[in-house]
Amino acid sequence: MKAIRRFTVRPVLPDPLRPLSDLARNLRWSWHAETRDLFQSVCPEAWAGSGGDPVRLLGSVRPARLAELAGDRRFLRRLTAAADDLDDYLTGDRWYQEQAGGLPGAVAYFSPEFGITAALPQYSGGLGILAGDHLKAASDLGVPLIGVGLLYRHGYFRQTLSRDGWQQEHYPVLDPNELPLTQLKEPDGTPAQVTLALPGGKELRARIWLAQVGRVPLLLLDSDVEENDLGERGVTDRLYGGGSEHRLLQEMLLGIGGVRAVRTYCRLTGHPEPEVFHTNEGHAGFLGLERIAELCAGGLDFDAALEAVRGGTVFTTHTPVPAGIDRFDRELVGRHFGADAELPGIDVQRILALGMETYPGGEPNLFNMAVMGLRLAQRANGVSLLHGQVSRSMFAGLWPGFDPEEVPITSVTNGVHAPTWVAPEVLRLGARQIGAQRAEDALAVGGSERWDSVADIPDQEIWELRRTLREQLVLEVRERLRVSWRQRGAGNAELGWIDDVLDPDVLTIGFARRVPSYKRLTLMLRDRDRLTELLLHPERPIQIVVAGKAHPADDGGKRLVQELVRFADDPRIRHRIVFLPDYGMAMAQKLYPGCDVWLNNPLRPLEACGTSGMKAALNGCLNLSVLDGWWDEWFQPDFGWAIPTADGVGTDPDRRDDIEAAALYDLLEQRVAPRFYERGRAGLPDRWIAMVRQTLSLLGPKVLAGRMVREYVDRLYAPAAQTHRALTPDTARDLAAWKTRVRAAWPGVSVDHVETTATTPTAELGTTVGLRVRVALGTLTPDDVEVQAVSGRVDAEDRITDATVVPLKPTGTPDLEGRLLYEGPLSLDRTGPYGYTVRILPTHRLLASNAEMGLVTVPSEEVVEGAGVLLR
Repeated sequence: MKAIRRFTVRPVLPDPLRPLSDLARNLRWSWHAETRDLFQSVCPEAWAGSGGDPVRLLGSVRPARLAELAGDRRFLRRLTAAADDLDDYLTGDRWYQEQAGGLPGAVAYFSPEFGITAALPQYSGGLGILAGDHLKAASDLGVPLIGVGLLYRHGYFRQTLSRDGWQQEHYPVLDPNELPLTQLKEPDGTPAQVTLALPGGKELRARIWLAQVGRVPLLLLDSDVEENDLGERGVTDRLYGGGSEHRLLQEMLLGIGGVRAVRTYCRLTGHPEPEVFHTNEGHAGFLGLERIAELCAGGLDFDAALEAVRGGTVFTTHTPVPAGIDRFDRELVGRHFGADAELPGIDVQRILALGMETYPGGEPNLFNMAVMGLRLAQRANGVSLLHGQVSRSMFAGLWPGFDPEEVPITSVTNGVHAPTWVAPEVLRLGARQIGAQRAEDALAVGGSERWDSVADIPDQEIWELRRTLREQLVLEVRERLRVSWRQRGAGNAELGWIDDVLDPDVLTIGFARRVPSYKRLTLMLRDRDRLTELLLHPERPIQIVVAGKAHPADDGGKRLVQELVRFADDPRIRHRIVFLPDYGMAMAQKLYPGCDVWLNNPLRPLEACGTSGMKAALNGCLNLSVLDGWWDEWFQPDFGWAIPTADGVGTDPDRRDDIEAAALYDLLEQRVAPRFYERGRAGLPDRWIAMVRQTLSLLGPKVLAGRMVREYVDRLYAPAAQTHRALTPDTARDLAAWKTRVRAAWPGVSVDHVETTATTPTAELGTTVGLRVRVALGTLTPDDVEVQAVSGRVDAEDRITDATVVPLKPTGTPDLEGRLLYEGPLSLDRTGPYGYTVRILPTHRLLASNAEMGLVTVPSEEVVEGAGVLLR
């Protein structure tokens, strides 16, 4: 019989055990081994049955066992120590508190998904895991972050396989009362809510749930409340589900409702109001509109409010392709804003203009969330050096007249939260070497360029550790494979072969990620005979563990999964290659440590960063990857191998896959496998162990989320907070008025004459050439602009590369036509073809860069012809 109503019955803990509840409700347990060990000791069987979730554990332990523990002095001492440790972690000064003044009092971090722990399944892939790692690292560093997201009642889907290997999706219902969450409440005990206005006089209400991520509160908005109609209740039903309007409502709730949730949380708890708002991808971009509306309600006009909001906003883009950006029909967006819906005090045309693709090739009828995100943020970044370059080119149309390298989008390379992803065995080895506290600090906070102590670990210990982790993975794979085959309809009598799947002494390769086409799940199958030979090689076999989910609407991705599964089902090779369904955090934490090589073969440069290889590296796993994302930036032969790419403009996609697959097979056959199986005098693979050692000591400190968050603080949060403070209402009005005046006057700005003291087309290295430029500024003054000389080597088409920019200085008074003379030196500091140009840019102390306004004036063709000579 089916229940007509469901309740969550919570345990009543004996008074001595009350601290267990606090420990369970703070998600620090998910990366703190001692706390997890404490919970496991409560009841090992129940801990295993709960999937390592303390909240579920405490709900399943028998009262008699709780009473027994309440009288166990040894357990109570451990409990007191764990509770005291958490209290010290939450209240003590950390890295952030030791920095010089000027840092923001609080930062709000918005993301559509957060991967904190498998016990809170609110993530689908890399974006969510990155966001979760960002929160955890901020907590470890003491950064006063407030996370903001949505609470999806179905989370992301669970994946199983049909008998013929087709992906099947399942959406289990999540009860917030059974998750490590508490509901935010008003002083009178009623649930705190935020409300959005919908067209036709309707409303969308959402409650606020709080997940405590160490020191960081994470606010999750949930529309499944009784006051909503059925349609509105389903707004937060599932991650990345539904049609266009459904997604728009999710993103309005995340951005607009998220700001209102932050205000409510700060009002109820006394937490400092954020000075900086960080938009993690365009999904949360509407947060800027809500903040503009707040300031307009306080008396500012739209333009001044826009400047004030931009100054304190950071936008991070994660996609290297336009297809990965949310774009909505303008009419749909327009219907949800304005007098009859949300933000009635703002002209809907001003809102729509923020998302317009006003650049060559743009679609005028679509509202682009990333474009809005960039226009609402004074500071923006990609997530690796290469992705920063790709982003500058992709969005260059928003800054016409500037070369892509000058587009104001920087990069902060992603990192991973080591305490979450490093196997306990690896952490214990480090603790034996340098002490537990130093090892913990090295992984959480980072700061050193290299971990030299790794050099002192004996080869034998490293190799034994690697085999132990590989053996654990083999057992995990067999267990998961057996579950998968039973879900596919197999009986126990058919599954005896699973006991021989994988071998703890065979070179093990891992490949696990989402399954969009550009990640090329099936590149390894390009030449199946050759792959089979590698799997079954008599002296140097390899084995491969594969996992990944295709988006529910992506039949192409599902076909790739099915193709891989069918290959892995072949009885000849199924002991050497496996596909594990339902890839998630719990599986990943076993997979990364147990693999010897982490494989990544995306189409370059479509991997923005890709952090799975970082997590593997922290466990001593070597990377075998296309030079894309972070690997392009940090690859060294000491750390692994680079798969050559055939990404020339004229390469046919099929031929490209053939070439790159062949290169992958060659690397595995000729370099990777021989090095793994080659033995030195002591019977150990000396050269392989040396690579593991280099990976840990040199790559380990780079890939930390602690390093990443410290870069965000220094390079983005601190400058944004300073600009936010400088933009008082009066200052914001002045800046908006100045921008309006400059834009109106810019057509009257020109470079009228350029001359140099150079008289010949050649010059010697080290020569200084004088440069004189006459400019017309119209109604602007020299204080409004900067006149620059831009020089450097030139290519065959006279484009300046690797440019040097030197400001020129005004001299004298305007001539009879009102033109000003600017002068300055041009130092010829490089040999070979060399050229220069001049340009005029707007300048203001509150601009983050001179390119910010997208205005630039360069010499006309007539002026260029009389500008002297190109030096060669």
